[in-house]
Amino acid sequence: MSNLATETPMSEYLSPDKRLFDYPKYWAECFGPAPFLPMSRAEMDQLGWDSCDIILVTGDAYVDHPSFGMAIIGRLLEAQGFRVGIIAQPDWHDVNAFKVLGKPNLYFGVTAGNMDSMINRYTADRRLRHDDAYTPGNIGGKRPDRATLSYTQRCKQAYKGVPVIIGGIEASLRRIAHYDYWSEKVRRSILVESKADLLIYGNAERPLVEVSQRLAAGEKIGDIREVFGTAILVKQPLPGWRGKDSTDLDMPGHIDPIPSPYVDMSEQEANCETAKNSEEDKTTQAIQIKPMAAYEKIRGKPWHLTYAKLPSFATVNADPVMYAHASRVMHHETNPGCARALYQEHGPVSLWVNPPAMPLDTEEMDYVFAQPYARVPHPVYKDEKIPAYDMIRFSVNIMRGCFGGCSFCSITEHEGRIIQNRSEDSIIQEVEDMRDKVPGFTGVVSDLGGPTANMYRLQCQDPKVEATCRRPSCVHPTICSYMGTDHKPLINLYRRARSLPGIKKVLIASGLRYDLAIRDPEYVKELVTHHVGGYLKIAPEHTEEAPLAHMLKPGMGSYNKFKRMFDKYSKEAGKEQYLIPYFISAHPGTRDIDMVNLALWLKHNKFRLDQVQNFYPSPMCNATTMYHTELNPLKKIKRDGERVSIPRGIRQRRLHKAILRYHDPKNWQTIRDALADMGMHNLIGKGKDCLVPAATAAERRMAAPKGKKGKQGMTRFTSPKSQKMLSGKSRKRR
Repeated sequence: MSNLATETPMSEYLSPDKRLFDYPKYWAECFGPAPFLPMSRAEMDQLGWDSCDIILVTGDAYVDHPSFGMAIIGRLLEAQGFRVGIIAQPDWHDVNAFKVLGKPNLYFGVTAGNMDSMINRYTADRRLRHDDAYTPGNIGGKRPDRATLSYTQRCKQAYKGVPVIIGGIEASLRRIAHYDYWSEKVRRSILVESKADLLIYGNAERPLVEVSQRLAAGEKIGDIREVFGTAILVKQPLPGWRGKDSTDLDMPGHIDPIPSPYVDMSEQEANCETAKNSEEDKTTQAIQIKPMAAYEKIRGKPWHLTYAKLPSFATVNADPVMYAHASRVMHHETNPGCARALYQEHGPVSLWVNPPAMPLDTEEMDYVFAQPYARVPHPVYKDEKIPAYDMIRFSVNIMRGCFGGCSFCSITEHEGRIIQNRSEDSIIQEVEDMRDKVPGFTGVVSDLGGPTANMYRLQCQDPKVEATCRRPSCVHPTICSYMGTDHKPLINLYRRARSLPGIKKVLIASGLRYDLAIRDPEYVKELVTHHVGGYLKIAPEHTEEAPLAHMLKPGMGSYNKFKRMFDKYSKEAGKEQYLIPYFISAHPGTRDIDMVNLALWLKHNKFRLDQVQNFYPSPMCNATTMYHTELNPLKKIKRDGERVSIPRGIRQRRLHKAILRYHDPKNWQTIRDALADMGMHNLIGKGKDCLVPAATAAERRMAAPKGKKGKQGMTRFTSPKSQKMLSGKSRKRR
């Protein structure tokens, strides 16, 4: 569905949405674009404004660059004719900080920033960070925990009655009931918790422009209910929509009796409850459900004007099986071509999530990136360094989205699986602007990429298949036969960019999908010959089959083939270049023995990792569902189904991280103890096949007394819960 409006409109499936530049301009267009969106009354006075139409509140410093969400949204709304102000990193303790620009005429737009505020503030071990790359001076603590909640509360206190619209990745990934790693509980939708008036998820341009135009035309925020890409609170499903219980769409196996989530149903409805038999197991009874409105199949598009009723918040909070089921259904309803709306009860109110907005076509993407960005931080920051800006100031974003579907990654949940591409001319124009306008540019473009380095203009070859596909990944377990892998448009872009006057080098720093790259040797040769600055970072994430299957990542065969090609073309180019692999420790589905095997692979290949990322359970990801429930939402959910091995608890998670840094003497004793527990003493010593050296006499004297020997595949670091599961004992039913 990429480039829908210009390439494959799919009018057969959905009416095409209005395009971003089709709306009439708001009257304030006469003021023209601002050098920077104002952050103070003084700046507003200089622009001749008496008020702002829209005020954006963000947890990031304001950098007027298209890699920062608030800059994109602000400049886009400005292009629609609105006067847009920005309140960046306000003091959330003081309501007056939210009054600095006065009362907005239309609404407050609130976001935590480019990152979820909890991920920004805490490590994977829940330790407090003392830095913040999106803050001047790299100082931590300039935004609150759960920033969207705090900012929304203060906006409502500052000016009662002014609508508040929340968005950004924090709101997007918390749009339904979700497991929260930091509080270790299931939380309500962020829309319920924040009491905002509207939530926009995913890339917000299309729904936000429509909502803004309708508010400007005099509509009330409460009357804007059906915009795709938004979520609202309702008392009952929207009129005209047909309901389908989620258990009918993806029926779980046997479900133990649970407290009824339908306590408010009438007696007549209760008498209509029926039990349905699973096709997989005729002797297994499925959940009893509240009957929905008649579900009328519409020929060719049964999802049209239908919604999936997810288990209520109370149900998913009480039952991990139903949580996993709800997560699985939600991920099935993310294709804009065929997604149903979602409906989930949250006590006295219910959450209504409209289907995703249609992706932007190429002309719209060019429109978004053609706005007059200053490409530098706001002058209020003077010469203070903002690390996130320094990282991307000489890079250019060429596309959005990712069809990889990695279970630990939130890109698919936020930006979608459909690649949204800019035109080659638009990208080249931005490179030229960067060359001519950005201070400090030396002729080196640090990156031409996006969520991935090499999905530019790759898409499904059959529009009908693309419009109806519900697969979580287009490349796992193998690359789909419908997915195009021709990298010629990207090769042409590289060649044109590096031939520009004043451009010395174009580097590629975005994550490379090497399983796609090996399908096009010409691309690998082009990349290796011209666009690698000595080192190329790639992310196999693991070497063992079980963790890779739970990650939806390709096996090491693809990595090995890519490495052979990389080495060959580097040699042909007369360059000494190296691959730098990235790995994740403690991912769901990983046992201690898997980490040992990975470490042995690293040692055999002479890799010593300086940085290791422990798995971080971010909201709404499939891997987070695994972590919380010990079930795999990538497969059909069954109460008595296979359990996922979870490295749980700080000791085991740290062990996994330590094993990846087998070369660090600080980790040796921990690794020795773990290897001894697993009966793998042969890996301790001086041999080439050993992982760590034996302890010296001094180290033995300093070593703590050993605990009880664990069973094969387990160590003293394995949590009791995981030990019970791995030993084959049945888990107590909840």
